[in-house]
Amino acid sequence: MSEFQLLATAASGLEAVVGKEVKRLGYEPRVENGKVYFKGDKSAIARANLWLRVADRVKIVVGEFKAKTFDELFEKTKALPWEDFLPLDAVFPVSGKSVKSTLFSVPDCQAITKKAIVSRLQAKYRRSGRLLETGALFKIEVSILKDVVTLTIDTSGAGLHKRGYRTAQGGAPLKETMAAALVLLTSWHPDRPFYDPVCGSGTIAIEAALIGQNIAPGFGRSFVSEDWDWMPKQIYKDARTEAENLANYDQPLDILGADIDHKMVEIAKQNAAEAGLSDLISFKQMQASDFTTEKEYGVIVANPPYGERLEDEASIRELYREMGETYAKMPTWSVYVLTSFEQFEEVYGKKATKKTEVI
Repeated sequence: MSEFQLLATAASGLEAVVGKEVKRLGYEPRVENGKVYFKGDKSAIARANLWLRVADRVKIVVGEFKAKTFDELFEKTKALPWEDFLPLDAVFPVSGKSVKSTLFSVPDCQAITKKAIVSRLQAKYRRSGRLLETGALFKIEVSILKDVVTLTIDTSGAGLHKRGYRTAQGGAPLKETMAAALVLLTSWHPDRPFYDPVCGSGTIAIEAALIGQNIAPGFGRSFVSEDWDWMPKQIYKDARTEAENLANYDQPLDILGADIDHKMVEIAKQNAAEAGLSDLISFKQMQASDFTTEKEYGVIVANPPYGERLEDEASIRELYREMGETYAKMPTWSVYVLTSFEQFEEVYGKKATKKTEVI
C-alpha cells in the first residue's frame, strides 16, 4: 500500500495544535474533536511519530462504516483488506470503545471484530486452523461513535508522551505532550528568555528546549511500527537522519526552571541530563516571589500544583497572589498559566486576556 489514511489522536482542545504540526510536516490535516486525519506514505508514519509533540498516538485507519447490528460489524470488518497490514503470524489484540451507539457492549464488539479479522486472514492465507500470533504486534482498536465504526492500527506503541528522558517525577506529573502544547500556545521564540516558576520535574522547560533547538521529540525512542515486516528499516533510518539534520544545536537558549522543593529541582536536573539538555536549561530552588530580572520580553509558563496536584487551597492562593505581585513588576513579560482553580484571576490580581479550555 503506497498511501495510508492516518489519524493523530490528541487531548480534546489540542487538536488544532496537532493540525498545525501535521501541516508543518507537509501533510494536509482534517481536524475533528480530539483527532487529526491526514494521508501519507510509510515515511509519513515514521515522520509523524518522530515529530508530533502534542499528539498522543499515530494510527492507521483501516476502515470506517456504519453498523447497528453485530452481523453488520462482523461482515463489514471482514470485508476490509486486513492482509495488507497483518502478516500471517501477527499478534493483534483488539481494544474498543463505544459512545452513543446501538452496539454498546464493548467486550462483544471487541470479540466480534477479532473474529472477523481472523476469518479474513484465514481465507486470504488459506489457513483453516488457529492463527498462532507469534510475530510482531499490531494493536487494533474498534471505536464506535453514534453507530459509526472506525477501525485503526496503532503505529506508535507506547504513547508519544513517553519521550524517554523522564527518569523520575513528582506526585502528579504533567504529560510531555501537554507541556509541549503549553509552550507552542505561547508567543515564545528561542531568542527570548523562558521561565517556569513551578517546574516540578522539569517537563515544561525540557519541552521548551526541544522546541527551541528543533529537536524531534521522538528521536530517542522506538515505535512499534519499526518491527513490522512491511516497514523497511530504511524508512525510520531516513526519518531520523532528516531529524538530525533539521536540529539546530547551535541555537542559544535562556531557559530557567525553579521550584520551592529542592528534591524536585534535583529530579528536573536528572531529567534534563537524560534528555541531553543540561547545558541549555538552568534549574534553581526558589520561591516564585524571589524571581527578579532585568531581562525584557520573556515568557513565563506555569502549571502550578492544585487539586489533583497535591496542594491545599490556602497554599495555592498564596502562590497565585505572589505570582501576581511579582510579575506585575515585569510589564514586558508574557505570562501563561495552566490551572483548574476557578478563582485564579481574582487571587492573581489580573484578568486573563485569553482563555483556552483543554479537557
